[in-house]
Amino acid sequence: MFAKIDHGPLMDRVYRHQRHFYDATRKYYLLGRDPMIAGLMPPANGSILEIGCGTGRNLVMAGAAYPTTKLYGIDISNEMLTTARKKVTAAGLGERTELAYADAAKFDPSALFGRARFDRIFISYAVSMIPQWESVMREAVNHLAPGGQLHIVDFGDLKDLPGAAKAALYKWLEWYHVTPRNNLFAVAQDIAAATGAHAEAQRLYRGFAWISIISRPG
Repeated sequence: MFAKIDHGPLMDRVYRHQRHFYDATRKYYLLGRDPMIAGLMPPANGSILEIGCGTGRNLVMAGAAYPTTKLYGIDISNEMLTTARKKVTAAGLGERTELAYADAAKFDPSALFGRARFDRIFISYAVSMIPQWESVMREAVNHLAPGGQLHIVDFGDLKDLPGAAKAALYKWLEWYHVTPRNNLFAVAQDIAAATGAHAEAQRLYRGFAWISIISRPG
C-alpha cells in the first residue's frame, strides 16, 4: 500500500492523464533539460539521483549519456512513477535503475535505495512545483557524496522576454500550479555558503531557463 503524502494527491490529479502525452508537449518549453544532463558528467561507475523523476524521460537520457552509472529516481506522484517504470524498462535500463515513491523534502535514501550519498543529484522543472523547494535543495545537498553536485534546471525570471509574453507565460504556469523561483540563484548561494560548497549560475534563452549547480568539495 502506498504511503500518504499531502502534495502527492494533487500531483496525481494533475498528471493522471497528462502523463500519457507529457513528454511530447513539454519538449517545446521545458528548455535547458538536455544541457543540464550534458553537464552532469558523473565519475565512471557513479550514481545519479533525480528528484521528481516524472515520466522517467530525463533518467533515460542520463542513462544513455552515462552508460556506467547507476540511476535512481523519486517522485511524489504514483501516476508519474507508473509511466517512469515503463519508460525505463522499454529503454533497457531496468537493471541499473531504481525508482521509489517519496517526498523530496524528507526522504531517506538509505531506506529507499540502501545508499545515503550520490555523485550527482538533479531536479528538472520541479522546484517550481514544490511548496517547500528550499528545504528540498538543502536536503539534496546533504545527500551528495564528496565531490558531488546538485544540478537544477527550471524556469528563470523571464527578464529579457517581451512584457506581454512574460505575463501570458506566468498566467499559463499558474494554471498548472507552477511558480518560477526568481530567487533560485540566491538560495543556492546561501546553501553553498552554509555547507562549504560552491554555487554556479547559468542563464539560458533570455532568462527563460536557469541552471543552478551546487558543488561539494571532494
